[in-house]
Amino acid sequence: MANTPQSKKRARQNERRFAINKMRRSRIRTFLRKVEEAIASGQQDAAQAALREAQPELMRGVTKGVVHKNTAARKMSRLSSRVKALAA
Repeated sequence: MANTPQSKKRARQNERRFAINKMRRSRIRTFLRKVEEAIASGQQDAAQAALREAQPELMRGVTKGVVHKNTAARKMSRLSSRVKALAA
């Protein structure tokens, strides 16, 4: 348990930051799920629109430190290749 005033404050800050990061991660997953659902339905235009909406959200997660840069790049690459494959 936190004893010093500084460690008590750090514990409060960690709880608040954890809640914010959890919201951000959830929001990113929601946008990625919309892309997955559009791909599963086979609608390329809907999938492209969902991908365009998901990209800035994923990159915002990178700048906020919620997602690693390479993870975000890998997810975008794989999703965009799957959307592109719908055209063929």
